[in-house]
Amino acid sequence: MKRSSSVIRAAVLAAAAAVLAVGCTPTADGPGAGPGTSAGTGTGTAPTPADRVTAPAPSTTTPPAPAPSTGTPSHKPAKPPKPSEPATPSATPTADGKPPAPTATPTPRPTPTVKILMAEGAENARVRELQARLRQTGVFDRAPTGFYGSITTAAVRSYQRKHGLSVTGSVDQKTWDKLVTATHRPTAAELRPPTTNVLDKPDPRCMTGRVLCISKESRTLAWMIDGKVVSAMDVRFGSENTPTREGIFKVEWKARDWTSTIYHSPMPYSMFFSGGQAVHYSADFAARGYNGASHGCVNVRDRSKLASVFDQVKVGDKVVVHW
Repeated sequence: MKRSSSVIRAAVLAAAAAVLAVGCTPTADGPGAGPGTSAGTGTGTAPTPADRVTAPAPSTTTPPAPAPSTGTPSHKPAKPPKPSEPATPSATPTADGKPPAPTATPTPRPTPTVKILMAEGAENARVRELQARLRQTGVFDRAPTGFYGSITTAAVRSYQRKHGLSVTGSVDQKTWDKLVTATHRPTAAELRPPTTNVLDKPDPRCMTGRVLCISKESRTLAWMIDGKVVSAMDVRFGSENTPTREGIFKVEWKARDWTSTIYHSPMPYSMFFSGGQAVHYSADFAARGYNGASHGCVNVRDRSKLASVFDQVKVGDKVVVHW
């Protein structure tokens, strides 16, 4: 009995081994074989996914060509492409289907311009009043001339700075209103005072005799007789290249109407005291003030005063030019 059982067990094991060998041997699928069928048969049970070997499906997409080599291979990952700009959202149409009107951009308001009443270069009666009022406040130490030059500009700046105004050197409405409120209307004597610049102490050489005493320090000419000032007026002098000579001279000759033989400019009421240098009226000085200079002469801008002194001065009278 034991021998029969052993023989039967051996036969069963051999049969099982044969079945397993047929199910695990891969064979090519024949025509008509499809997924889910056993290899070599038209029927049967499909193997489990763990036991089934699936070949990859052939690709229908042409693989990209490799990038050309640039030499040394790079080990850095390629940069991702930049995202495209988001599309501008379209405006929501209105109820009637029309696109909404664009929003209007507010227009900036222009800065208001300041109206200038008087500025450098002007010459008129109002400038003379301005100078007289500035002189009342102590920022202008000369007699009014009616010409708005650099000295007047500096005085206006000083006044504006002291009173918290915009320091421009020009007179706008605010500056003028402030000045008019702080001063009184100039009198005739304040508008046209007998002297212009303040005279300094006369040079000792001017204290005797008849003298045209000319000071470069105060820029004045004083016609003096025996130490007494008879008349005084503003003067200007030559530039650094053509300076007015200093010292004691005398009036060598006079000419009521004269024209420069060198510069061809008129020199009314000339009183020559040192070669070609003379005391004379200057229309340029009257117009531009101290913005200009002479070629060495002593320029006077008050024609009427100089005309009166011209009639009094005699040839031979002393001339002193000093600091």
